[in-house]
Amino acid sequence: MKTLIVELEKLLTGGTAHVGLKEATADIPFDLLGERPHGLPYSIWQLVEHIRIAQWDMLEFSIDASHKSPKWPDQYWPEETAPEDKNMWDKTLKQVDDDLKAFIELIQTKDLYAPIPQGDGQSLLRESLQIADHAAYHIAEIVVIRRLLGIWSTPKSSS
Repeated sequence: MKTLIVELEKLLTGGTAHVGLKEATADIPFDLLGERPHGLPYSIWQLVEHIRIAQWDMLEFSIDASHKSPKWPDQYWPEETAPEDKNMWDKTLKQVDDDLKAFIELIQTKDLYAPIPQGDGQSLLRESLQIADHAAYHIAEIVVIRRLLGIWSTPKSSS
C-alpha cells in the first residue's frame, strides 16, 4: 500500500511523465495570463482557476458529507479571462498547492479503496486518479498556450 501512495503522490504533483503545475505556471508575465491566442476559448488564468475549483471540489467531496459541488459547468470556470491583480493570481496558485497537500495527507491516512460515504461508489483512489488526470489535461493546455505566446522553454530534467 505504501508503494501505491508514493506513486499516487508523484502522479498528483506531476513531474514524472510531464511538467507539474508549478513548472507550467512559473515566470509567466502577469499581462499574458488573460491572453487567448488563436481564438482559443480559455486563457492560462481560466485554466488555473478551473483546476483550483475542480480540485477543491474533489477534496471537499472526499472529506465533507455536507459538501455541495458547484453547478456544472458554469461555476467551474471563471468568466473573467484574467485575475484582478497579482495577489489574486498568487492566492489561486497557493490554494491549488495547499489543497493538493491536504489531499495527499488524506490519502496517507485513509483507506484508498473504501467507498466515500456521500458518494455513489467513489473512493479516494478514484478521486486521486481523477485529480491527477484532470490537472494533467489542463496543464498540457497551459503549456500549449505558453508555446503559442512564445513564453515556454522546456524545463531541464531533474533526473
